[in-house]
Amino acid sequence: MHDANEGRGNPFSTLLRLLCAATVAGVLLAFVALPAVGSAGLTARDASNNFQQMDSRLKTDRPSEKTVVYDASGREIARFFDKFRESVRLDQVAPIMRQAIVDIEDSRFYQHGALDLKGTIRAMATNANSEQTQGGSTLTQQYVKNLLVDSARTQEEYQQATAPTVGRKLRELRYALDVEQRMSKDKILEGYLNIAYFGAGAYGVQAAAKRYFSKPAAKLKLEEAALLAGITQNPTAFDPIRNPNDARKRRDTVLYRMAQLGHITKQQADAAAAKPIRLNRTDPVGGCEQSKAPFFCEYVKYDMLNILSDGKYWQMKPKEQQGVVNKLNRGGYVIRTTLDTQAQRSLDNAVRNVVSPADNKVGAMAMVEPGTGYVRAVGQSKKFGASSKTRTTINLAADSQHGGGSGVSAGSTFKVFTLLAALDQGIPVSSSITTGSQTTVSGMTDCKGRVQGVWSPRNSDPAETGPYNLKTGTWMSVNTFYAQLEKRVGLCNAVKMAKKFGMKQANGAPLQEYPAQVLGVNDIDMVHLAAAYAGIAARGKYCAPVSVTDVTDAAGRKLKLPKPDCQQVVDQAVADKTNEILRGVFTKGTARGSGGLGRPQAGKTGTCEAHTCAVFAGHTPNLAGAAAYWDFRGPWRYKVYGVYGADQPLSMWASGMRGALSGKPVLNFSTSAEDFGDTVAVPDVRGMSAGAATAKLKGAGLEVKVSPRPVPSDRPKGTVASTSPDAGDETSSGAIVTLFLSNGDKGEGEDRGQPPTGFSR
Repeated sequence: MHDANEGRGNPFSTLLRLLCAATVAGVLLAFVALPAVGSAGLTARDASNNFQQMDSRLKTDRPSEKTVVYDASGREIARFFDKFRESVRLDQVAPIMRQAIVDIEDSRFYQHGALDLKGTIRAMATNANSEQTQGGSTLTQQYVKNLLVDSARTQEEYQQATAPTVGRKLRELRYALDVEQRMSKDKILEGYLNIAYFGAGAYGVQAAAKRYFSKPAAKLKLEEAALLAGITQNPTAFDPIRNPNDARKRRDTVLYRMAQLGHITKQQADAAAAKPIRLNRTDPVGGCEQSKAPFFCEYVKYDMLNILSDGKYWQMKPKEQQGVVNKLNRGGYVIRTTLDTQAQRSLDNAVRNVVSPADNKVGAMAMVEPGTGYVRAVGQSKKFGASSKTRTTINLAADSQHGGGSGVSAGSTFKVFTLLAALDQGIPVSSSITTGSQTTVSGMTDCKGRVQGVWSPRNSDPAETGPYNLKTGTWMSVNTFYAQLEKRVGLCNAVKMAKKFGMKQANGAPLQEYPAQVLGVNDIDMVHLAAAYAGIAARGKYCAPVSVTDVTDAAGRKLKLPKPDCQQVVDQAVADKTNEILRGVFTKGTARGSGGLGRPQAGKTGTCEAHTCAVFAGHTPNLAGAAAYWDFRGPWRYKVYGVYGADQPLSMWASGMRGALSGKPVLNFSTSAEDFGDTVAVPDVRGMSAGAATAKLKGAGLEVKVSPRPVPSDRPKGTVASTSPDAGDETSSGAIVTLFLSNGDKGEGEDRGQPPTGFSR
């Protein structure tokens, strides 16, 4: 290679070259214009006259480049691009590749300036009777043309950059003169090698080397370099995948041109030309459809569009939004995300094992880390894509601003926010509300003071009647109890608590402030529901969902990302008590018998009105998840009958969470020392003596009364046959527990160990 800066330092020689170039251009254009008639001649003459007044400064920024997305462990999960390119330094390109491209494209590249007079005269003479031009371009001019094409953002700009006119050719020459003054020859060659199109979707020599040979440009052999160098003249005609015969002929042309110029021997050219084209292809893949975590990828994509638009993406017009999309696809960003691949794999398996991708119904789930808001996994039963009925591009686990739909009813998972509000207001856990299978409430007001109408909810099970407290009402998910509790807490306070934990409608609108919101009439998404429960798991510290942790641009500069949005929205003691109550859902409530995770866990079932959908949300101290099951084509048209939150949603949640947490630390929930007027589980004292039973019950903070009348029982005479309340029942601290002692006789016609008929428990 030659000295790229030879003869460049003399200002006089610089001026002389500019004047000569302008003069030669004028002469050449006059030569072109003389035989012409009409507008073609006038165009050429005008272009010549205005040559020295043209704008000469051309942006020589990096060409568009692919954006690469990585998971939390640094493994690539997706690429975004509209041009598959990977820029490299010139020293990262094999010397034989550099020589091949110069020899075939512009063999005098290191001897001439921006204009190769011999080539230009020959080309313009050939096209003397036309505005159209071909051939004669220097490598610098080709670099300029490619830059103009690559930077075109509108159809008009693209047409200007590719128009077959003398005016375009002259504009390229003017820019080329500037480029030759500002850049060394080696830098120009590097730029050209990175921007040129090598066919089959590969832009730049590095992408081409990987596309055709699955190797970097630094390791190209002679015959491979010659093949690539030959493609750029006509990437379609000389595409070695589609047109291998023509590509081989062109390769051989390059080889013998290199031999003619003395850069390889005739023997080397013969040996290389004798070899057939051997490709080892790597097809470029891009977009979320090719990702192993496509729905998480979609979530990241929309977060990035928001980041690149300074949070204004959803306020933009479609044309402006497309500009941001182009920025993502062409910006060469390196994006680090929160994805836990283990969790994602477990989630995908769980939802598809429970709900078939071919089913009209869908299972959707998300996982979020407590204390950070990091979105660890997002997925659904249907696979990503638009090619069949079993696929969809709608990110059904996410909200509309992350490619999702209109969401799904939250069901009774929303009761937790009224529970939090009650505890936050100091309402004792033992507070008892007696309700029937249906109740009527009225007089509630929303946050604007508007009085709501009469509301008459009913329980899903007509047998659910009687007194319930904050524990038992939550465990059994009693609608009528929660309707009355919401009235006591205040509708506005309950809604405000949900908002504190990031809840909003999936379409981005604020929550509807109706009394029925406590039963989940708002349609929400699984990512935000999981994030809300993650906030409870994190002892009341709510963090908005985050999917992107670090972004650098093609130049290695870090982008400024939104600050983490984490706030302590309730006292730790309130969250701790809520976690304690929600743990009972698995042992004594609607999720009992499910098996769970085999580690400390808390959660809440949710069944939508008329059983049109079902939801489950739950958490451990180190991971939260939310899962839903419904027919996304329309819940009122396509109903899901007989489904509960403890059915498909809990199955998906438990299976997905087990796999996600496998190998992760087993953590315990914190226990609140604050007095919340809690209830006490009655210890099991059956079979004990009256004295031992009394001691154990008093140790649990309960008072004791011994019934004066023994009861028939097969337990030893004088020992405890039964208690009221029963063993395991919740009662207020300091409440009286009655002991029924055995008379040692089984008895006839009476239940063993039960209090006499007519006794109220």
